[in-house]
Amino acid sequence: MHAAQNLFDTLNTDYLAVHKTKEDLFWDTYMAVSDDHAGFARAEEAYKNFISDPARLAQVREALAGLKDVPESAEKAALQQGLQGWLALFECNIVDSDEARRLMGELIAQESALFGKRSKLVMHHTNEAGAREEATLSMLSTNLGTNPNEAARQSSLDALLGLEQWVLDNGFLDIVKTRNAFARAQGFDNYFEYKVRKNEQMSGDQLFAILDDFEARTRDANQRGLDGLVAEHGADATQGRNLRFYMSGDVTRQCDPYLPFAKGLQRWVDSFRRLGITYRGATMQLDLLERKGKYQNGFCHGPIPSYFDKNGQWVAGQINFTAEAKPDQVGSGARAINTLFHEGGHAAHFANVTQNSPCFSQEFAPTSMAYAETQSMFCDSLLDDADWLKRYATDAQGEPMPDALIRTRIESRQPFAAYNERCALVVPYFERALYRLSDAGRTPQAVLQLARESELRILGASPAPRPLLAIPHLLNQESAAAYHGYLLANMAVYQTRAYFERTYGYLTDNPAIGPALAQHYWARGNGMTHDQTLVSLTGESFNPRYLADECNQTPAQAWATAQASIDAAAKRPLAEDSSTSLDAVIRIVHGAQVLADNTESDDAMCRNFEAWVGANFALPAEAATAVAA
Repeated sequence: MHAAQNLFDTLNTDYLAVHKTKEDLFWDTYMAVSDDHAGFARAEEAYKNFISDPARLAQVREALAGLKDVPESAEKAALQQGLQGWLALFECNIVDSDEARRLMGELIAQESALFGKRSKLVMHHTNEAGAREEATLSMLSTNLGTNPNEAARQSSLDALLGLEQWVLDNGFLDIVKTRNAFARAQGFDNYFEYKVRKNEQMSGDQLFAILDDFEARTRDANQRGLDGLVAEHGADATQGRNLRFYMSGDVTRQCDPYLPFAKGLQRWVDSFRRLGITYRGATMQLDLLERKGKYQNGFCHGPIPSYFDKNGQWVAGQINFTAEAKPDQVGSGARAINTLFHEGGHAAHFANVTQNSPCFSQEFAPTSMAYAETQSMFCDSLLDDADWLKRYATDAQGEPMPDALIRTRIESRQPFAAYNERCALVVPYFERALYRLSDAGRTPQAVLQLARESELRILGASPAPRPLLAIPHLLNQESAAAYHGYLLANMAVYQTRAYFERTYGYLTDNPAIGPALAQHYWARGNGMTHDQTLVSLTGESFNPRYLADECNQTPAQAWATAQASIDAAAKRPLAEDSSTSLDAVIRIVHGAQVLADNTESDDAMCRNFEAWVGANFALPAEAATAVAA
């Protein structure tokens, strides 16, 4: 048992070192603080070599076998559990052949080179003032949803379509080819099949049995929403430049004064505290603003995964997460708070894994993407709840969002609930077909045609407002061929929401939610399957029908539910904070600059951040007008 314990302790220590080195360089290069892409590629390769080392796998198997004859004890049980965690990690990441290991090194180099070039790519569009400006992915998306000028919206779509062509011209198809060769070297038909098996422990056919069922259940609702747009706004309403605007543009603008960017941090802190969510002493770094060269998609990574060490001492997590907001753009506040709740949900999950090894508390396999995204997407789902909006969405005078605007918001969004979920659904249909193409047949023209055909079949409109090849997840091997995890997660989210609604009657500011999630979903980390966590909390296995039923509601049904939640919330006593802090050391940064921290308190941090935003950014025009009025 002594030798097995030494091996376990060494794995924990060595993993932390290689993982933190890789994650620190990941943050610096992705945040444009450093351009040491070669250093990051070396650190990434060292990490991959660690988790795919056949020798370590053999050592773990030998240690577990040697424990069989050891008398039962609490120490033995804990050691076995920890070694089983390492066994799962090595078995799902192991690269069994020299050829596959060579190809992994090639893949890392190819992706690093592509990312280095992508970080220097500058896109442009026409903004609300009619001026041509540099634009990030977030700015392009927000402009498509809120700019009343159709030509300006077209400029954003053109930039995204140009990005697709850039991706095809700068090595992405070579990466796809190498990924497939890597998967075949390990006995899989293609990279998509490899990733589904490794990430979700299911076959492609099993995955698509779920996806095909959901597609069929939501097909009519999606078409009804598109038909309604055409009937109201004309045949061009479903064009890529118009679709998001007609779905939400006017309402987004009306809601903007109630969801200002500068208040987002305080509302995240308040809402999570009242839910009873804490971070168990984690150190957190948040980079929330758009910046040239910065990675253009929110993410949460943890350089130090949380766990109890060999002495039983708590090792608190170190967690970084990011948003990509432009505070003076209409709609940026709503996007930013969504990212805060989403990535803050990830951080809460990884800060609350209470096992005896860091292998249980990290975002890569054997952690299921669907399991990980369930935690973040549950948290950001609260932002659409009418009682949350009534409590937290207030204007500069402190007035809450009016019921009439909440109703208008629901009536404008509910017809497109199916479409929004199918935006996630279309990605696996496209990626599966992409990786099934022959190397000779995978030309830029063929891939673009496949993208447009996939969008038309699943979304009913093409090109989509977010063209498939402009989605950054496809470029990185950790997130490539894994986007279906978001949809599987949202299915679990609505199953979870239904449980809390059945049990307590409400979600917003419910102090029982944080502890329940910590106990049933977070504590065991990847030591439980996604399905086991759902059974633990809700009492039933994974059930996608809750989300399909949500998508198929009429606007009248959705408003009736919302109105009931507002009325019920008004009768409940005002929720107090379940704790006085989030129990985290938090720094708000902008690249290398520290904007605010919670050395004094969480609330002081939020005030300082709001003051910095106010001093450095003008309000969006509509918000300023509303405040003046």
